[in-house]
Amino acid sequence: MVSPMAERAPVFAALGDETRLRIVARLGEGKSFSISALSAGQPFTRQAVTKHLHVLEGAGLVEGRRKGRERLWRLKTERVDEARAWLDEISRQWDVRLERLRALVDAPEQDER
Repeated sequence: MVSPMAERAPVFAALGDETRLRIVARLGEGKSFSISALSAGQPFTRQAVTKHLHVLEGAGLVEGRRKGRERLWRLKTERVDEARAWLDEISRQWDVRLERLRALVDAPEQDER
């Protein structure tokens, strides 16, 4: 059985690269793109885009489908939504901890007589 942390780690590892973030941002436009379209005007090659897309696909963030001679790639928004929900949960946990710390720091000092 895979732990929730082990299941989430590939998503954040995949998003930890600037080129992959650029690709995810482009795919976030809601369209499907070919590798040529994703690399056009970018400082990376089609081969680099291919490599990064396979990492993103392995993390479950994108999927490709054949259309003629090309492969079109799209963002799997449900996986991005899962990552966002997990980050929101971490944020809520930190808010609770920080509020406890704030209450402790702001509490009036007790007399030690």
